[in-house]
Amino acid sequence: MVFSLKMPLLGFESIQEVELEKIDEFFVKFISKSDTTTFTLINPFMLRPYEFEIPEYFRTLLDINEKSNILILNIMIIATPIEASTINFLAPLVFNVDNGAMAQVVLDANKYPEFGLMEGIARYLNKGKSE
Repeated sequence: MVFSLKMPLLGFESIQEVELEKIDEFFVKFISKSDTTTFTLINPFMLRPYEFEIPEYFRTLLDINEKSNILILNIMIIATPIEASTINFLAPLVFNVDNGAMAQVVLDANKYPEFGLMEGIARYLNKGKSE
């Protein structure tokens, strides 16, 4: 499905439309239709409890209501080895699947101190091994 950005993606202002390509239950490829930019996105709910309130401005911008089918993904910076990869939990990408609208929601770090800008994935990959 193709999504229209309702506001510029931080650092990638030229991107206006994107397509998502599912890799597996964890990963999704973010493909710009405006240029050659691609990202690997990750489903945060597969890693940790991840709750935040979508601010009213973004709810209106994306036409989100209580019945909307939304998808929330986070940008992941892939590194080698994979344990060195990082995830941005402070700026989730919110997709309204019903109308093809998307935006990046930048969360207030003071309100969500448990979410990091560049959290290492290793802390989530190793969960359960020593427990």
